[in-house]
Amino acid sequence: MTDESALNTHIASRVRALRGGLGLTLDSLAERSGVSRSMISAVERGETSPTAVLLERLATGLNVTLAALFDRPNHNSSPVARFADHPAWRDPASGYVRRNVSPAGFATPIQIVEVEMPPRAHVTYETGPRDACVHQQVWVFAGALTVTVGEVSHKLGEGDCLAFVLDRPTGFHNPTRQPTRYAVVIVSQPDYRK
Repeated sequence: MTDESALNTHIASRVRALRGGLGLTLDSLAERSGVSRSMISAVERGETSPTAVLLERLATGLNVTLAALFDRPNHNSSPVARFADHPAWRDPASGYVRRNVSPAGFATPIQIVEVEMPPRAHVTYETGPRDACVHQQVWVFAGALTVTVGEVSHKLGEGDCLAFVLDRPTGFHNPTRQPTRYAVVIVSQPDYRK
């Protein structure tokens, strides 16, 4: 089994487990996420390579972050995450590569994701409301990135960092001819605005 197929199998079991943990049927998750029942079923059986956009919609319907769909169980709850324990995942639509960096199973509200965005690539998430307020910071290591949050676009260069609340559609675009590397730091907390 390749790393990619193993990761798709892992994502399938995570979606199935999270849905079961919430007591949601396929139909109720379909209604909450806007993803068809048949597509959710195909994802849960590992019969498809879901895109990042589709996974974000499922994560919203499951009331978790996208990074949570890639979490791996870690029974020793070590505060150290080894590079080899966090395989990379490639979005079949945009070609961007993401890797959860944070230690799996360690009790912390912070998640860190490393991303490499190919030249000219873009991805736009139709983020919807969650029970938790999700804060993100995007820190560019190399290259350039345009991040659009709602109607506002932010052009980021090497070393720049953008902070925002994940509560509206968000797009990531590499406008250059070189790959862009960046980190996304995610913190979820109860949404006291409700």
